[in-house]
Amino acid sequence: MKASAELGSNLQSVLVDLIELHVQGKQAHWSVVGKNFRDLHLQLDEIIDDARLFSDELAERMRALDALPDGRSETVTATTHLPKFPAGEVDTAETVGLVTDRLGATVDNIRAVHDAVDEEDPTSADILHGFIEKLEQYAWMVSAENRTPRGPTAKAPTRPVGKA
Repeated sequence: MKASAELGSNLQSVLVDLIELHVQGKQAHWSVVGKNFRDLHLQLDEIIDDARLFSDELAERMRALDALPDGRSETVTATTHLPKFPAGEVDTAETVGLVTDRLGATVDNIRAVHDAVDEEDPTSADILHGFIEKLEQYAWMVSAENRTPRGPTAKAPTRPVGKA
């Protein structure tokens, strides 16, 4: 199968965001300071490793479809959907928000192109599903650092409700 220009463009859009997520994750990893530094520092390593693996998997899929991935720094900088990461040291609580936002932006872009990708190439769409699942899990885990517990909720019934 040979990718159409639209499929190649959609996959390229995701690729640059994954590359930028990896690079910004590294910047966050190097510049984070504050309470719970070590745990966040180590968690960022996990995100960085997966973003890097995902970008490679996607670029190789693009080549299998005869599309040309472009991971050059000028291309990534010019076309990413992720906002710039601040310079200097960043407090852990702020880093949590920044990283959560970037994970969300990456997922939002994947979801924006997903249906068009699925229409032309369900295999590539399946790959994107895996990325979404893992990135959303990371967003939940990272964002939990800044959350406060919710109050108690109504107790759920222990048996199914409805007709017998």
